[in-house]
Amino acid sequence: MKNSRRDFLKIAALTGAGLAGTGMIGCSRGAKNPNPFPVTHKQMFNMSGYAAPRLDVVRVGIVGLGNRGTGTVSRLASIEGVEIKALCDLEPERVKISADLISHLGHKPDFYSGNENEWKKMCERKDLDLIAIVTPWDTHTPMCVYAMENDKHAYTELPAATTIEECWQLVETSERTRKHCIQMSANNLGGMGAVLLNMVREGFFGELIHAEGCYIHDLLLDFNFTKTMYHNMWRLNENIGRHGNLYPQHGLVPVIQLLDINYGDKMDYLVSVSSNDFMMNETAKKLAAEDDFWEEFVDREFRGNMNVTVFRTVKGRSIVMQHDVTSPRPRGGRLFSGTKGIYQSGPDRIATSHTGWVSDEEFNSLVEKYTPEIVKRFNELNRLAESVDRGGHSYYRTSPTDWRIIDCLRNGLPMDLDVYEAAVSSAATPLSVWSVANRSNSVDVPDFTSGAWQTNKRALDIGLEGGGGTTRLI
Repeated sequence: MKNSRRDFLKIAALTGAGLAGTGMIGCSRGAKNPNPFPVTHKQMFNMSGYAAPRLDVVRVGIVGLGNRGTGTVSRLASIEGVEIKALCDLEPERVKISADLISHLGHKPDFYSGNENEWKKMCERKDLDLIAIVTPWDTHTPMCVYAMENDKHAYTELPAATTIEECWQLVETSERTRKHCIQMSANNLGGMGAVLLNMVREGFFGELIHAEGCYIHDLLLDFNFTKTMYHNMWRLNENIGRHGNLYPQHGLVPVIQLLDINYGDKMDYLVSVSSNDFMMNETAKKLAAEDDFWEEFVDREFRGNMNVTVFRTVKGRSIVMQHDVTSPRPRGGRLFSGTKGIYQSGPDRIATSHTGWVSDEEFNSLVEKYTPEIVKRFNELNRLAESVDRGGHSYYRTSPTDWRIIDCLRNGLPMDLDVYEAAVSSAATPLSVWSVANRSNSVDVPDFTSGAWQTNKRALDIGLEGGGGTTRLI
């Protein structure tokens, strides 16, 4: 479902979400270093804290039924009040497979397949409330925009956008239509992330100073150089022609939430540096020696194997994000430190002085003390559920994110996740690409909230103080 640049611009023009005439303002740190991207605009409506009209039943259409898409179908179908009404994919057999996965739960979706525009027909239906988008990266923004323009909330796999222009388009469309645009990313709504967020909010770590995160995951052969994983080799092609952090959200979004970015603090600027490629072209050469299929990938401009991007916030905090999906190393974790303590994952551990980590007993006691209500509620609902997948790949296990989004829609509550978070985390990629291409010069991070970050109230109601938590898992 690859959309060309020309198709994207056509969609922008048709939806009226183009950037012309929006009052965007560019700024610079000095006349000799002009900012290459628009950094603010005139906000039409603040989506932070916005509660859409309550829905007893959330009618869902899902587009993209490949590796992650079938998992999305299973996860959403396992939540009370969800009706999967439409499934869409280029390949008809994938639609049928996904429908069969949820038939035992009473879902009877309509099928859309066969050409690249079927997803538009699905979005144009009047009897859908939410479009879940699980397609190649370059299609996410056009599909989100079209869904919102057709009166649907958008729930998209990451990244929500691949360019700064697309980030602004998502923000402006969400504000104008008052439809949510939410990213399917790692966050602090459940598990240890919610525990740590509660500890931060309760002051256990003092004032946060620094945070680190990453996406370190060896995808070289099983995901990139494979003929069976991705349609038209789109994932491998995303690694060609750009040097930067191509997939920051898993590490960055939880940090954004811990530091109250868009809620009292904001990203100020970043710098980024990438290594050379020491592995991807060599892999292409080895494979091409035995199979002509891989010949077109030999001597392409593959992104550097390791990228390090450093952010500074307006309040003076620092953030380090790493991206490496080729090296043979264990998956990376995260770290954050404050004036009173530090947390580090892999394994999870906490220290409150330089003398060493707290004992396992003390750590477990802290987890029990700071486990917030949202985690307790989700775990209990999971325990009581009859059909929820508790094993297998995480793509298939119903997550606190899926559950909470549906719960907020059914209870008429503000969303814990919003378009500004999706935009600022997605913007990290094109900004890092620009910085690497410009000898690691700094580049300002746009303020997608248009100044509202200074007065916005915190999102992520992990205490369920505003209500909700009433939606069951089936």
